[in-house]
Amino acid sequence: MNLSQKSLSISPSPTLAIDAKYKEMLSNGIDVVGFGAGEPDFDTPDHIKAAAIEAIKKGETKYTPASGTLALKKAICKKFLDDNGLTYSPSDIVVSNGAKHSLINVFSAILNPGDEVIVPAPFWVSYPEMIKIADGVPVTLDTTEENGFKFTAEELAKAITPKTKAIVLNSPSNPTGMIYSKEELSAIADVAVKNNIFVVSDEIYEELVYDGNKHVSIASLGEEIKKLTIVVNGVSKSYAMTGWRIGYTASTPEIAKIMGNVQSHAASNPCSISQAATVAALFGGKETIEVMKKEFVIRRDYMVDRINSINGVSCIKPQGAFYVMMNIKSLFGKEISGKIINNSDDFCDLLLEKNKVALVPGGGFGADGYVRWSYATSMENIKNGLDRLESFLNE
Repeated sequence: MNLSQKSLSISPSPTLAIDAKYKEMLSNGIDVVGFGAGEPDFDTPDHIKAAAIEAIKKGETKYTPASGTLALKKAICKKFLDDNGLTYSPSDIVVSNGAKHSLINVFSAILNPGDEVIVPAPFWVSYPEMIKIADGVPVTLDTTEENGFKFTAEELAKAITPKTKAIVLNSPSNPTGMIYSKEELSAIADVAVKNNIFVVSDEIYEELVYDGNKHVSIASLGEEIKKLTIVVNGVSKSYAMTGWRIGYTASTPEIAKIMGNVQSHAASNPCSISQAATVAALFGGKETIEVMKKEFVIRRDYMVDRINSINGVSCIKPQGAFYVMMNIKSLFGKEISGKIINNSDDFCDLLLEKNKVALVPGGGFGADGYVRWSYATSMENIKNGLDRLESFLNE
């Protein structure tokens, strides 16, 4: 029986695969340290949990409108106005089952078969696969570590073809943690407007910026770019709500309507209880975010300093999110524990086998010369993992 060729071409998520392997080893009693999952190790704040419990008690356990409750849409509109200087109405907002679902909706709404979407590398592993699911063609735009893993407006302009429909912009970035400045975004916006291409702006790590850096939404840089931008955000990272599965988009009402229609058939609606909890999250202040950020800075600084003190590997300091991309290019072609390291998969497989440290290979991010660490884990785990890395490389 012939199965879907399109679906057969979709690769599994390497980050989830690594996390699953790590958890399986843990359950089997193996002393393994994991750095694969992209989720804060903090608990969801109590006032958010309380709002969910109250929603259950009040019987808010039925279907909601497909694109989200009016109460949540109004809260999201207020968030955009207060945090980003952006004015949206509830008809511009679509609430989904996590930002991943939001992105699937976005690509489903804007792409026709053969449309190209520029994806700067290193990229989050799911972008190319999501584009393919929507019958689009992902086109990689390579960046360099020397330029902070960021593309320039000039590089974007050169990458655009008659088939280009959109570019994916992820700032702060997963996996690099780098942030585009207002000046850089303004130049990118000019290119997008001139060429009439959409900007899919993934801002899920918006709150997790450090060292006095400021997140700027490209949609805030003028009405022309706002019309072309679909902003993707959610509460998973900022409020430690990964399991609650709430993401959202802001766009033109025409695009929002298409996404709402698609979602109505695919998922009916987001979880009613999680939506009530998200209202509480967005209205509940940012004190818990600040506590989390302070801890992330401590962990980040330790990880970066330690990696750069170990022979054979290096990294640059990320400005946001909670990841570090470690450069392992100097190890390629070398022998460790009797095996030759030819790529990031070889490195990660051997490190997991020999020293029981689970990292994500850079190949899945379009950056095979690197591996990704997450510092959304305890300092004890970070120190343990880096000790094991150093021991591994000393062999």
